[in-house]
Amino acid sequence: MTADQPSADVRIVCGSANEEELAALLAVVTDAYEREAEDAVAEQPHVSAWQRTQRPMRAPLRRDIPWGRFSG
Repeated sequence: MTADQPSADVRIVCGSANEEELAALLAVVTDAYEREAEDAVAEQPHVSAWQRTQRPMRAPLRRDIPWGRFSG
């Protein structure tokens, strides 16, 4: 963990663990967290300049709303 990351709070709620077991647990969890953080990269969608300048498509018509005076 680096200085900008918050520290984790580990509590033993059942049984007891000595310092060596806690150190092993923290080492395994920290390693798993770092591997997952490295692999968790979201791809940024590529938006061209043409797409940025275009208006969005019109929303589909709502067929459940009656139209004008011809609704019956």
